[in-house]
Amino acid sequence: MLEVQWLACSIVATVAGGGSLDAVLAESLARHPLFTTQQRAMITDLCYGTLRFGMQLGAVLDPLLARPLRDAKLRWLLLVALYQLQHTRAAPYAIVDHAVSCAARLGHAPAGGLINAVLRNFLRRREALLAKAAQSEIGRYGYPQWWIEKLRAQYPRHFGDALVAGNLRPPLTLRVNRRRISRDEYLASLTGAAIAARAIGADGVMLGRARPVGELPGFAEGWISVQDAGAQLAAPLLDARAGMRVLDACAAPGGKTTHLLEIADLDLTALDADAIRLQRVRDNLQRLGLHAGLLAADATDIESWWDRKPFDRILADVPCSASGVVRRHPDIKWLRRASDIAQFVALQQRVLGALWQALASGGKLLYTTCSLFHEENAQQIARFLERHADARVLPLGAIKTLDGTPEGQLLPDDEHDGFFFALLQKL
Repeated sequence: MLEVQWLACSIVATVAGGGSLDAVLAESLARHPLFTTQQRAMITDLCYGTLRFGMQLGAVLDPLLARPLRDAKLRWLLLVALYQLQHTRAAPYAIVDHAVSCAARLGHAPAGGLINAVLRNFLRRREALLAKAAQSEIGRYGYPQWWIEKLRAQYPRHFGDALVAGNLRPPLTLRVNRRRISRDEYLASLTGAAIAARAIGADGVMLGRARPVGELPGFAEGWISVQDAGAQLAAPLLDARAGMRVLDACAAPGGKTTHLLEIADLDLTALDADAIRLQRVRDNLQRLGLHAGLLAADATDIESWWDRKPFDRILADVPCSASGVVRRHPDIKWLRRASDIAQFVALQQRVLGALWQALASGGKLLYTTCSLFHEENAQQIARFLERHADARVLPLGAIKTLDGTPEGQLLPDDEHDGFFFALLQKL
């Protein structure tokens, strides 16, 4: 456990300093090829869990310290250990002993006594410390204060539930490739493999317990894709029919691209500014037995990629704060700043303006984000309509929103992440 705890501490400290969790975790595990599958799973859980609950645990830790720690890695070591004590079944004595050893490995052997005292003090006073931490909103919800205040202002009736849902372990939801197998047939294959699952949405299957996709029947054969139940709503909403010319802008990693092609035979172009991420679209198309044109270009630089032939349908899954998928990417809590929202809004405005030029008269554009913030969603669409007299918003009958939330806004819950959808038609 010592090596596991030490590497997890190093990873979360790097991420909090400005790194992407997925990238730092993958790079770190690649440098340690001798770790077993179980150890890799433990490291992954420690990293995701510590970042998910780190702000709550920080509110528990601070009263246990006489003064702030000067070394950030020592603080992260304590947060990793507190996560283990509070959220895992590992033996407390082993967690404490290994944390003391990790301090020495980090070059802070004299801090071992402090580490030992803090963690044992937590074990003795756990309930009182957790109750005291919950008196603050950061300690109760585990988000930056600006995030909490923004959601409370925008969703006064639902902000607490949305924050709590963002700390849940995300479900593993699959989309069945209807071109290869029916959903009922796939559910039967899961039953035969003793894997609990249930149907969700039009093509979805939610597993009772998450597991590596390589263990699932038919993954390599292209029977299924991993896609959140909320994200699975996008392709049907676009109303793309056989023979249409369709653009999936900001397409990587290709979940919505492939879903569109599973629904209908389309002349589809997948556009993304990142050529490396576009390779993931290519890989997914190949695994699923589907075909699309791939184009590496900046959607806002329309002169560099558009051939002047209008598209009947455009899917605009624009860059955003990702505040609706924080349970899958808990590093967002640590990396995002309140000032970032205005930058995303400006970029979204440029993307929408460019793509609108490429949409055919009478065509439809689906604007979608994985954000909860109104500035990126309903307010963005309202401003777009003010600038474009040739645009109208179409109803979204398939999206059931909560009372008091804008049309097209999904808040995260135990079945899906948070998303926003707006279907626009060019008059």
